[in-house]
Amino acid sequence: MTAPTEPGVYEGIPDTVYHADRNSLSSSGARSLLPPSSPAKFRHNQDHPIFKDEFDFGHAVHKEVLGVGMKILEVKANDWRTKAARDAKEAAHQSGKIPLLTKDLEKVHAMATAVREHPTAAQLLSNGKPEQSLYWRDQATGIMRRARPDWMPNPTGSRMILVDYKSAVSADKDDFAKSAGDYGYHCQAPWYLDGVRELGLDPNPAFLFVVQEKEAPYLVNVVELAPDALELGSQLNRIAIESYATCMQTGIWPGYGDDIKLVDLPPWIYNRNEELTNVQS
Repeated sequence: MTAPTEPGVYEGIPDTVYHADRNSLSSSGARSLLPPSSPAKFRHNQDHPIFKDEFDFGHAVHKEVLGVGMKILEVKANDWRTKAARDAKEAAHQSGKIPLLTKDLEKVHAMATAVREHPTAAQLLSNGKPEQSLYWRDQATGIMRRARPDWMPNPTGSRMILVDYKSAVSADKDDFAKSAGDYGYHCQAPWYLDGVRELGLDPNPAFLFVVQEKEAPYLVNVVELAPDALELGSQLNRIAIESYATCMQTGIWPGYGDDIKLVDLPPWIYNRNEELTNVQS
């Protein structure tokens, strides 16, 4: 199977096909075009995808919560230090499965149960479909954009609410706000909402995050980003789209540039040393 080349809503596109698509731009790709990253890093990451243990755990939780994704392979070991465990992990990756230690698999099951027991999260993740792929063409640049909402409700005539599931160290709303800024969730939300509007699915959709802690009791919180955060994300998305379009046209994926930059220390370093330098002077 190859990635779609026409706008639309698609089901059943394998993860490997969706994430390997080099002819459209995703939200995560757009964020990696912006500082402190760069187009050069974006292109490098496309050419050199990597596996990480934390990715495996996140994918596994998504599968249990959403009911779709790669098959999980339980590795009956206490850790990954033995050769047998490492070999099992490598074999799982090569066969398109998610390797998980028994203790982590038990945690994944417990987290999924906690989501189902949360009334708001359970309601949001009902009467819909997981991981449909949205493809649409950007009107300003002509590039193809894509998004893969964790959950889209079936059409009911009421406002469409997209849901994104996040596992986190803390699901506290203030901690999530910081994570949103660090990881660009304020860019992700308007990106997905653009897709829904451009494909004519809903003129005024909403985007909610179901955030869950990774340690017992696996608390769940449902949050929505403020309008100002979404507006900032939209502006950053536009910058990333224009950068991507230029790079695709020229074939040049710049890094930090060839010029020499003059840099200063952060203000807090001056403040920290102010008393000492005043005494010496």
